[in-house]
Amino acid sequence: MSAVRQRLEKVASQKEKKVSVDESELPADRKFVVPNFTNKQLLDAIPAHCYERSLFRSSVTLVTDVAIVGTLVYGAYHIEDALSYLNLAELPTKALRIALWTTYCIVCSFWGTGLWVVGHECGHQAFSTSKTINNFIGWIVHSCLLVPYHAWRISHSRHHASTGSLTRDEVFVPHTRSERGLPKPATEDEFIGINVPEESQSLIAEVLDHVPAAMFWTAMYQVAGFPLYLIMNAAGQKRYPKTTNHFFPSSVIFRPSHYWQIIWSDIGLVLVLAGLTYWAKMRSFTEMFLVYGIPYLLVNSWIVMITYLQHTDPTIPHYSDSLWTFPRGALCTIDRTFLGPIGAWAVHGLCETHVLHHVCSKIPHYHAWEATEALKAFIGDHYQRSEENMLVSLWKSHRECLFIEDGADIAFYKNYRGQAQRWGVVQPPADSGVELSS
Repeated sequence: MSAVRQRLEKVASQKEKKVSVDESELPADRKFVVPNFTNKQLLDAIPAHCYERSLFRSSVTLVTDVAIVGTLVYGAYHIEDALSYLNLAELPTKALRIALWTTYCIVCSFWGTGLWVVGHECGHQAFSTSKTINNFIGWIVHSCLLVPYHAWRISHSRHHASTGSLTRDEVFVPHTRSERGLPKPATEDEFIGINVPEESQSLIAEVLDHVPAAMFWTAMYQVAGFPLYLIMNAAGQKRYPKTTNHFFPSSVIFRPSHYWQIIWSDIGLVLVLAGLTYWAKMRSFTEMFLVYGIPYLLVNSWIVMITYLQHTDPTIPHYSDSLWTFPRGALCTIDRTFLGPIGAWAVHGLCETHVLHHVCSKIPHYHAWEATEALKAFIGDHYQRSEENMLVSLWKSHRECLFIEDGADIAFYKNYRGQAQRWGVVQPPADSGVELSS
């Protein structure tokens, strides 16, 4: 056992009993009251026309995204022609080449992410009213992005069905105090994480406060997070066996009835990988990697960052089985702003309307903005949104969202000093005022 952990356990053992905390002593501005909405209340708050799905409007989005990506690819193939025409000196030519290819890769990745969102809407049956059309378009789009369409659609639907559940959610399941190798909290103050003794803060920081490690794992998570989730369930539900993946029909994620859907997902990936291999062989690996490979990696990075930040924040609760309900889980997410209006256009409001998306995932992106405003007006303070730069939020979340308490019914993330930003309480539904005679 390390010296730090020995000291932590010594501090804990010196406190013989837990001290009950008076709620009046806790900061009211950090109090979180568990919502008591019903599914019907949330859905009824949304205008009826927002549930309408239009094949035409969705197709316009798809064609627009494909046209923009196609135009960018066409431009990329003419970068060398443009450089030859300019006939600059060697050093400026190299600098401009790097700048143009970098711009292409980044901008193309934005609309590549937009295409990913179109496939995502197909998986939720929000693209049109036809399940056949939705699954056909989704299979093509996601296969081109090396996403196993049906496999991911199935696991993602399970995520939506159990968002915020500590035992059943599919992704972004928090680590607990014990999993981080920390001793049990000795007082209610430490358990809640609001008034943590300074000594405990310092000792926990010695275990968890490692900036270089945080930077390394943040970078690794961005580069390889999504493929590793598909391949080996990285950051997925911890009760699943180690062999869990999105490519074998026998994986615990799937039912026997999903067999051919998983096979078709795999076929889509094999066809695209074969095409990429042929491209690299007939043209060059460098060309394939520049035109497709780097934008593909950036798309994965954006998706990891966006989805991670939608569900990871010190203000977002997670619930035990005793308190979790679908409406509560649906509100365990946060809307953010992705690169201003350009980002919102490119990725179709994926970041800005995510709370609404968890309330009803069949609402298409072109209605999601209006539906979000209506939902926000109804749920009031239970609607969460951050205007902070997402890159700043990404770093903060990797520093502030390190663990939760074992056995908590309402769990909030704690930072590298064991501090939580919120504490939760359950209040009974409001009394209707109607007395029933016995």
